[in-house]
Amino acid sequence: MSAATGRIPTGAWKTHDEAETFALGARIGAILTGGEIILLDGPLGAGKTIFVKGLASALGVDASEVTSPSFTLVNRHETDRLTLYHLDLYRLPVGASAAHAVDLDELLADECAVIVIEWAERLGQYPLPTPAWRVSLAGDGAEPRRIRITRL
Repeated sequence: MSAATGRIPTGAWKTHDEAETFALGARIGAILTGGEIILLDGPLGAGKTIFVKGLASALGVDASEVTSPSFTLVNRHETDRLTLYHLDLYRLPVGASAAHAVDLDELLADECAVIVIEWAERLGQYPLPTPAWRVSLAGDGAEPRRIRITRL
């Protein structure tokens, strides 16, 4: 089990701009040790990719290199600390076929990796190992983001 298991904060936050959403992602990224799975859900424009940019920056990834993998499905970022797999399931059907399309089982076998999945609800009832967290983002445009982190 990952050392981050007990340290990733759960609860609710409100962020008022991209910088605050980025900072919350960075706070989470700073305590990741590998083996964590972070499931992101929320509508288009809710800040999922901004959150991932913050998380990635804390791992040592240049945030400008982090983009939503809507068309590539999986972006891999290597750092001295960990490997970050950033997945986007938006264009895939719901269920196990989404997991198979991105070779999720293979990615999950990498214990030195952090897996972040945008549009994770597309996995349906696909069984995931622990530790896993759900990060739900709500709000778009100029309104504040409401972010809830729960442990699964």
